[in-house]
Amino acid sequence: MSTTADAKFGLDTAAHVGIAVSDLDRSVAFYRALTGTQPAVNDENMHGAGFAHSQGLSRSKLRYATFHLRNLGIDLIQFEDPVGERSQPAANRPGSMHLCFQVDDLRSVYQRMRDAGYEFLGEPYTFAADEVTPPDAVGTEVAYFNDPDGTNLELIAPKGGFAGPQ
Repeated sequence: MSTTADAKFGLDTAAHVGIAVSDLDRSVAFYRALTGTQPAVNDENMHGAGFAHSQGLSRSKLRYATFHLRNLGIDLIQFEDPVGERSQPAANRPGSMHLCFQVDDLRSVYQRMRDAGYEFLGEPYTFAADEVTPPDAVGTEVAYFNDPDGTNLELIAPKGGFAGPQ
């Protein structure tokens, strides 16, 4: 793939993130509990050669659900045909992505999630001055976990440069 570094396309608004799942019903239950919302669209279908070709596939049949958060949609997509191989996402694997949920009180959310049976990859972490730039990001708290298919998920209580646009 070649790109032109000086090309500008103005893609400055995200609509949704799509997550391929192996079991739509299980994933809907997981994200319903995680977000505290109901899917706006649930157990719908897409299929056909035109759609398949737009995805780089020869055929496609899928079920999907969509959650609408305040600032982003989450599409959960279960391909029934062709069924894909399970990926091995991890923080250090090129091509892996993560979805980050912003919270005000990370330690409280973390503990409530642990009490509800969620497993985290490690303990919550707070960035220290000698570990992160920009300096105003010091104090940002993070915790990482996975969804049922191994999608990388993060909680963040951001400070400074990690807080994003206000």
